[in-house]
Amino acid sequence: MQAKQDFYYSEANQPHPMRAKAMLQKYPNIKELYGAEPRTLLVILLIVLFQTALASFLGIAGFAKAWWAALILAYVVGAFFNHATFVIIHEACHNLILGPKILNRFAGCLVDLVNIFPSSEGFKVYHLRHHAHQGDYEFDADIPYYKEARIVKNNFFFKVLWLLFFPIVQALRPLRLKKINMWNPWIFVNLAFNLLYAIFLTKAFGINAVFYLFMSFVFSIGLHPLGARWIQEHYTPEGNPQESFNYSGSLNYPSLNVGYHNEHHDFPYVSWYKLPMLREIAPEYYQTLVHHTSWFKLFFEFLTQDRYDLFSRIIRKKEGKFGVDDDFENRNELVLAKELEG
Repeated sequence: MQAKQDFYYSEANQPHPMRAKAMLQKYPNIKELYGAEPRTLLVILLIVLFQTALASFLGIAGFAKAWWAALILAYVVGAFFNHATFVIIHEACHNLILGPKILNRFAGCLVDLVNIFPSSEGFKVYHLRHHAHQGDYEFDADIPYYKEARIVKNNFFFKVLWLLFFPIVQALRPLRLKKINMWNPWIFVNLAFNLLYAIFLTKAFGINAVFYLFMSFVFSIGLHPLGARWIQEHYTPEGNPQESFNYSGSLNYPSLNVGYHNEHHDFPYVSWYKLPMLREIAPEYYQTLVHHTSWFKLFFEFLTQDRYDLFSRIIRKKEGKFGVDDDFENRNELVLAKELEG
């Protein structure tokens, strides 16, 4: 199959706001699911304590003697814990852990410690725009660069490298978004937290502790079956107009229901814990949507099949200020603009 040379284009608004509006008209009790989920704090503490303990053990063992053990454990154990941290960071940026925004920012910074590379605050800046401007090349950092997609093409080796270095790819994408200012005081708070934590681990237990956590971070969003999540969410080999895709496999449990991606985009103020309840209330809106049943299968399909490449994304030809149009009546009643102002 000849490699595509451009993205799929759509003149339609993104599908989530109109579906959410229809669902609320039919099931107004969905509003009862809105709000923070404080139990996420317990998950944060368990992740930070477990990963710190394992990192400490590997640090004491020493880099020279146990770097290989750190690498293996990062792939088969740590990646799953660090993947969950990104789901929690995602919850924090929607203020779904605790009520006050400032407490959610601290919660995001806390769980971000075990990623070593500070991600929480940078993710917050761009993720909210992804919701409000889904498919807008000028605002949606989830969309690859044109040059990025043209370089990778359908080449197996380049796809492997793209996933391996996906953390770097993600860090560079915001440079394209000239209309968004990333820098704010919380970026430096996030950086300071992670730097101090890394220094503490190195001084107390040795560099292998930091190496384990950093590789857990790299594998959690890169060259790992968990990395298929980034393909699952918005990549389509045929330009399917639904644009967002769910994952229904067993890894939803350690990944805190992140596979309920359509539900989340429809109602971004429903926490990870209650997304299955949302589906139970209105199953008819999701049962007919195309979804993925295995990240492992999708991981290998992306690497080996020509029908998946970085151009397998839908972007908007025309849109208004908020990614659908300038009429708030046609958007989620959740009004992401309030988040953008915060």
